[in-house]
Amino acid sequence: MRLLVTRRMTTAAEAALGTRFDADFRDSTEALTPAEAADAMRGYDAIIPTLGDGFSAAAFAGNGLRTRLLANFGAGYNHIDLDAARAAGVMVSNTPGVVTDATADIAMTLILMTARRAGEGERLVRAGEWTGWQPTQMLGRHVTGATVGIVGMGRIGKAVAARCHAGFGMRVVFHNRSRVTSMPVPATQMPDLPAALAAADFVVLAVPGGAETRHLIGPAELQVMRAESFLINVSRGDVVDEAALIAALQAGQIAGAGLDVYEREPLVPDALRVMQNVTLLPHLGTAAEQVRTDMALRAMANLVALDEGRDLPDRVA
Repeated sequence: MRLLVTRRMTTAAEAALGTRFDADFRDSTEALTPAEAADAMRGYDAIIPTLGDGFSAAAFAGNGLRTRLLANFGAGYNHIDLDAARAAGVMVSNTPGVVTDATADIAMTLILMTARRAGEGERLVRAGEWTGWQPTQMLGRHVTGATVGIVGMGRIGKAVAARCHAGFGMRVVFHNRSRVTSMPVPATQMPDLPAALAAADFVVLAVPGGAETRHLIGPAELQVMRAESFLINVSRGDVVDEAALIAALQAGQIAGAGLDVYEREPLVPDALRVMQNVTLLPHLGTAAEQVRTDMALRAMANLVALDEGRDLPDRVA
């Protein structure tokens, strides 16, 4: 099987993939354009794409497709047009499960950094402007005992809930499109999204990306959040209407935000970058070497299944 891996992987991952397949590892850090994606699908039996790669409908158009599987590197796959893939007879898989704990850890990092003004404090020290401890200096928000509202109660949402409740004694409320009957900790499913937003001191977004969740958080949703609450996003950038978030922060509608993802990555609006009450991370959700290796091996498991004529363990289309 001839395989294209669209970005460089960890040493261990590349060794495993290179041993099992005739693999080409693309050196560029830029995402594939739709034209490049179209060319790749005519030259390779399988591709491991990832965030931002342009597998839009245009990439699948025309004849001569050789690719049988897009084994996506990541749980999210909203950069792949699933309808176009199905119509073209191209299967799509992802890497669920292995990203859960790492992403939940980043959610907690953002909660703590934003509430306790850690980024702002670190910048103060680095700038040589810290003048010493004072009783009222850089007072932040106490996290222990607060209420977290989780939007999207899948694997990651449940992992965040467990950390918040067990580690910080937080009350957990949540919104999910379907009824959730099994939870790792005590939690209350709210009747709708506005109710969950209004009840929370910290709102954590953990929904999948895609058309159904694009701008799920917009002006109306931000309006019902508490003035002292924080918005935390570890899902996909376009789940939040970024312009509406900026306006809400500037108007003091909410207290702050912690973001690991952005609507037009890697572009981060200047208006967000200058706000001291916003924590900005460069999409670190799964950025641990073992996790990234495990993601590649999970993608590889789907490739091996295809090569051996078995059902894909993580097929999404």
